[in-house]
Amino acid sequence: MYLSRFTVIALLGLAGIFSAPFVCGAQDSPDHPDHKDMELVAHNDLDGHGDGGEGMAIQQWPDGRRVLYIAHEGETTCLSIVDVTHPEKPQIVNQLPSPQPGITRCNSLGLSKNVLAVANQTMKVGENSAGMWVLDVSDFARIQKARSLQDLSFSFFDTSGPASPGVHWLWFVDGEFAYLASGTRDSRPTNPKDNQFYLVVDLRDPRHPREVARWWLPGTQEGDACLPGCLPERHKIDDGYRAHSIGVFPERPDRAYMGYIDGGEIILDISGLNDVRAGRASTFTPKLVSRLKFSPPYPAWTHTVQPLFQRGLAFVSDESVKDGCADAPKLVWLVDLRAESNPVIIGTAPFAANAIELCKKGGRYGSHNLQPNFPSSTSANLKNSAVASFFNGGVRIFRLVDTPGVLNAPPHIEEIAYFVPPAPPNNATHAIEINHAIVDENGLIYAIDRHTGGLYILKYTGREPLD
Repeated sequence: MYLSRFTVIALLGLAGIFSAPFVCGAQDSPDHPDHKDMELVAHNDLDGHGDGGEGMAIQQWPDGRRVLYIAHEGETTCLSIVDVTHPEKPQIVNQLPSPQPGITRCNSLGLSKNVLAVANQTMKVGENSAGMWVLDVSDFARIQKARSLQDLSFSFFDTSGPASPGVHWLWFVDGEFAYLASGTRDSRPTNPKDNQFYLVVDLRDPRHPREVARWWLPGTQEGDACLPGCLPERHKIDDGYRAHSIGVFPERPDRAYMGYIDGGEIILDISGLNDVRAGRASTFTPKLVSRLKFSPPYPAWTHTVQPLFQRGLAFVSDESVKDGCADAPKLVWLVDLRAESNPVIIGTAPFAANAIELCKKGGRYGSHNLQPNFPSSTSANLKNSAVASFFNGGVRIFRLVDTPGVLNAPPHIEEIAYFVPPAPPNNATHAIEINHAIVDENGLIYAIDRHTGGLYILKYTGREPLD
């Protein structure tokens, strides 16, 4: 009964996408943002290198200076370093080029104190080199003077190979271990699209990174004992069974929460890492706790999993990867994780009231990234809200609304604010394409465009708390 009712609600919601009237926000025009309860604090086009990826982190210096590191989407610029001490006037400190312009991109990064890990991915498999750069960001003058990643490098962990494009995404927050979505030199996928999996690297000595674990969806690597019966079903839009976002949080250090693109939401037991940490083992084997599939019937591309530990819930986002809503609907899901071996979908975030217009606007419309709850003094830790990037739908804020007086009733999701910047100059899509957003401990939102727009610093002004 519950599942059928959820299906009806989902179908009604999808029907609403294509029947809702276009509702303009304040100051909506080609030159002004469409917004509700959010305002622009500052904008910086990153000196014409405005192609933000999906990695940002803020570093707090003892003298009060605050530095924002931005990973880039394209193969020209790798890293932008921006002084955001005065957020109303962000200043570029430095920009570092791709290690191999035209060949590799630096889509993601992770920061722990004065160590910065940066992803490096080739555009095609078999090209050298790709992997993870480990950088020393302890000296501000050195950061200012650097002309390449090599100038700041502790080490480079190479994961390129005949079937590997290197590292697309990484999580590094504790100063000890990095969690990568990557292939390896010896990886042999059963399908060439399934070329990145879960990889754990020991960075306790940043000069000598060392692999300590790997895990992939069974059936996606040659030699899997379950073959041929476990070969995964290919989707109509086949984007590969690949690891994407990985989160390991201090609330559950024995678990990894992962978006696995065509494979859905994955929870892994990584308790064996304790033996590596204590020196009792050199490697360990992650174990599958659960897998939640969204496709079929919905389009695949599970992107980000953000647990809300105090609630026993998680926000999970898909990624829209085709222009004009050709792969719609790409959703933000609400998942009940209280029984972690049996995660259950209990809701979805609403689409914009003008979704039909956004589908025609140019570029992608649909969900992408979610604000990561970094365990950092410079990051918000949201328990009841989600800040999501929606490409030409801008930055959207969703809030959980409880049903009072009903024991264990699942909350529903309401949109409480949004900010859609005007199309940046020279964006080929003729629309904004917000790629990623993070929230600092003061509630400021840092968002980046995918193509040319650069950095947007936003402030939520609504009545409901952003918590």
